Amino acid sequence: MKSYKELSREELEQLLRQLGKAYEDAKGRGLKLDMSRGKPSVSQLDMGMDFMDILNSSSDFQTEAGLDTRNYGLMDGIPEAKELMAQMMGVPSAEQVIVCGNASLTVMYDLISRSMTHGVMGNTPWCKQDRVKFLCPAPGYDRHFAITQHFGIEMITVPMTENGPDMDMVEKLVESDACVKGIWCVPKYSNPQGYSYSDETVRRFAALKPAAADFRIYWDNAYAIHHLYEDKQDEILDILSECEKAGNPDIVYEISSTSKVTFAGGGISALAASKANLDDVRSSLTVQTIGFDKINQLRHVRYFKDINGLKAHMRKHAAIIRPKFEAVLQVLEKELDGLGIAEWTNPKGGYFISFECMEGCAKKIVAKCKEAGVVLTGAGATYPYGEDPDDSNIRLAPTFPTPEELAEAADLFVLCVKLVSVETLLEERAMVEKCAC
Repeated sequence: MKSYKELSREELEQLLRQLGKAYEDAKGRGLKLDMSRGKPSVSQLDMGMDFMDILNSSSDFQTEAGLDTRNYGLMDGIPEAKELMAQMMGVPSAEQVIVCGNASLTVMYDLISRSMTHGVMGNTPWCKQDRVKFLCPAPGYDRHFAITQHFGIEMITVPMTENGPDMDMVEKLVESDACVKGIWCVPKYSNPQGYSYSDETVRRFAALKPAAADFRIYWDNAYAIHHLYEDKQDEILDILSECEKAGNPDIVYEISSTSKVTFAGGGISALAASKANLDDVRSSLTVQTIGFDKINQLRHVRYFKDINGLKAHMRKHAAIIRPKFEAVLQVLEKELDGLGIAEWTNPKGGYFISFECMEGCAKKIVAKCKEAGVVLTGAGATYPYGEDPDDSNIRLAPTFPTPEELAEAADLFVLCVKLVSVETLLEERAMVEKCAC
């Protein structure tokens, strides 16, 4: 295909008329499709319904050690669930794990809230410090940024690369500024780009020498086992082991959950960290809760049994969502490749595709899609404060729609990308011609 940027003004105007007509026709179809969040599809949820049959009124609710999960006790999780989550996260020992409630987002919120009000391992609470800063690799996860913004924490954007965050910038800021207290990380199949951190990046994180004693890496390993392909899988180093080797055992909190393994909102979450960190967290948990849902923990253990059961279940998920990713990527390649107006990632796992359009076009594309009946994640959501400096990143979430809906949504999306790109190029040409006069 010929790049749009090589077309004459007359060719662009003719193309604009064609695209405009196609867009008006698309609006007349009355589409109502949602690609705004990385949600499991109905077919994924239906696939695991036998999970609900594992426990019933005649079941034995005791752990292997004979403790009754219906009663109080085991505040930081039943041993079998600790072992299962340690296996899923790639953590060396179940002793490094606390099993929590139904969502990893709650764990991360609590970590930040606890740091604000009570400090980290005896350090001054953040609310009593003059400034608190957080590093935010971007494009990144909007809910991470929402947590830190909610607590009034100053966010600093760190550019993402294919190997992870810009580590030169991370090292400089963390090691020179005691106000920097943390960094958000999605180290495997990152949200939204689908990148996985290289071994060098993980080791550089582990070797950080923070200026602040209460600095922590918030290692959100949300997609630890969310591969799309059996024969093409990213693997990352275990951050806890690397921190131990580097003499920094307390520098990281690792978080994960089964929200996209079993049921969204009905899974179990976990926090993995050093003994000192976990003891610090437990000191608050004893006040916060009498214990999380141990019956749900037992249900997970009995259903999956071990990491092999988890992996077998995730292969079923992959069989459903892989064709959706491939369908969207095929449309992008067929319709946009070579036009010089967009780039996109081709992830091997996770839940998203990151799309980069021409500068200044993302908000317009998302708005046009919405006007025609397809809702996307808001432009700018993948950056702190919702402000993409280039207005160019759009997060695509292919998992929730049916294949038929996805085909319609992808077709409309590329139409809107072309339309907005041509409009922008014509505006640029008009400005150049005006300046030339």
